[in-house]
Amino acid sequence: MTALSEERLDVLLAYCKLTELKDDPEVKALIPGFYEAAVGYMDGAGVTEPQEGTARRAQYDLCVNAMVLDSWDHRDMKEPANQVTENTAFRRRLNQLKFSEGSVSNLDTDP
Repeated sequence: MTALSEERLDVLLAYCKLTELKDDPEVKALIPGFYEAAVGYMDGAGVTEPQEGTARRAQYDLCVNAMVLDSWDHRDMKEPANQVTENTAFRRRLNQLKFSEGSVSNLDTDP
């Protein structure tokens, strides 16, 4: 698993619209853990972390971003779980990554 670099953190915070809160103690404490959990979920779902600079990596990063944002937004969830709807765009991306996992050996290599 790739560690959460400052550059990746900046992109993640921009996605979550938390850029201005980068130095907030809650953001500093929670976002790295949410990131690790999301990457771990992807690995557990059978999706390996793709090579940087590939279209597959862009899809992977979008899935991780969506999971981090969801964790941030629902960190103090008070509404019943059955009222929360799943992000269908996330589900489609994750399914695409999972279904294509076995055929990525040539997709993630540079020409």
